[in-house]
Amino acid sequence: MNNPKITIDDVARALGISKTTVSRAISGKGRVGNSTKSKVMEYIEQHNYRPSVTARALAQQRTFNIGVVWPDDYNAVDLPFFQRCMIGMSEITSAFGYDIVVSLIAGEDISGLKRIVENHKVDGMILTRTLVDDKPAAYLKECGIPFVAIGTAADPEIICVDNANFEACKELTSVLIAKGLKKLALIGGSTEHVITRTRHRGFVAAFEEANLPMDPSLVYLDVEKRSKVSGILKELVKSGVDGIVCMDDNLAGEVIAKCREEHILVPEKLKVASFYNSSILESVVPSVTSLNFDDRNLGATAAKKLLEIIDGQEVSNTVLNNYEVILKESTK
Repeated sequence: MNNPKITIDDVARALGISKTTVSRAISGKGRVGNSTKSKVMEYIEQHNYRPSVTARALAQQRTFNIGVVWPDDYNAVDLPFFQRCMIGMSEITSAFGYDIVVSLIAGEDISGLKRIVENHKVDGMILTRTLVDDKPAAYLKECGIPFVAIGTAADPEIICVDNANFEACKELTSVLIAKGLKKLALIGGSTEHVITRTRHRGFVAAFEEANLPMDPSLVYLDVEKRSKVSGILKELVKSGVDGIVCMDDNLAGEVIAKCREEHILVPEKLKVASFYNSSILESVVPSVTSLNFDDRNLGATAAKKLLEIIDGQEVSNTVLNNYEVILKESTK
């Protein structure tokens, strides 16, 4: 037979102690004698007492929510990344009795983020993107609220969790160079995003390590509209490139599609690779050489770090090296 749901008042009355004492015994906060704590814990175990989220939050002065900042300018390529990160985060937060509140940021407007923080709706925040001019990070730092950034930040006081993007991009580029590709082009997105600059550095570093010149005129950054790819491809073909490295799978898919329209055979006439792989490339023919990251683990690690900060623990930056270089038909 199931016990009826009991409240903190019921526990206090049954044991002849105050509700405050019961709360302190359950939360582990404040002064409570060991014998009293033992009585409370034994009683609630016998009667299957489970404190409500509201009661637990009040007892520990927490909301048991964490906020996740999600840029509203994400496109098709960003969506799988954010989704997988979110799954990893939610697996950790739910295990610790936390819920996730999502805050969308539109460009320079961080009013939604401010509203969540100033109304004390969360105990901490996770930024899913780092920027060169990072207003969300600067605001959170100024507020003093615990937060973790997914990515890399110039500010050493910001706790960051990131994939080993520099090392991965360097390795993939080095593999292509070792396959005999010397005139490689690079196409990437916004240079306001730190990840774009990191991927570019990895690409350049591979040429430096191989003691080969890298032609800066073959690097196209801030390519945020797919319509630009057609013109860039024509210029690159005229210049005689033997391969194109795209910073993400959205660009890689577009390059493959434009090659098909222009009757440029991949990989026979032109090799194509991507610095990021997701489900977007699953149906692309030929299959695309790319980098594979565990974004689920990335999100989970960020959530763990944030909960540790909230609990007052000392944490440090983390770089995850669990990436794979996946060689496929597009670079054969």
